[in-house]
Amino acid sequence: VQLQASGGGLVQAGGSLRLSCAASGRTFSRYGMGWFRQAPGKEREFVAGASESGGRTYYADSVKGRFTISRDNAKNTVALQMNSLKPEDTAVYYCAADRTPYYSGSTRSEDYDYWGQGTQVTVSS
Repeated sequence: VQLQASGGGLVQAGGSLRLSCAASGRTFSRYGMGWFRQAPGKEREFVAGASESGGRTYYADSVKGRFTISRDNAKNTVALQMNSLKPEDTAVYYCAADRTPYYSGSTRSEDYDYWGQGTQVTVSS
């Protein structure tokens, strides 16, 4: 599967952005989907994940209550709605697909099999 992330940009603190990830192929609904981010000089970190149906979602503590992950299997897309953005949310954001059955929100990047190219999110103070 190929993933294409989009929607990044520059926003002021307190603002919102919506990231989208489009997937190719007919097996999208079989994959758990995750969003990760990587800030300069830092390791890639888990942000949010959604199960194959979207019925189970998982969040890093740092984004709970501010970010919402959702997916549309009919359109092969997964989105990350980011509200109340903070300067520390500045990073390159990646979408990723995990083909392991019964996705359980793994926070380990090595558990994901496919990655998008990343989209830059910059939050100014």
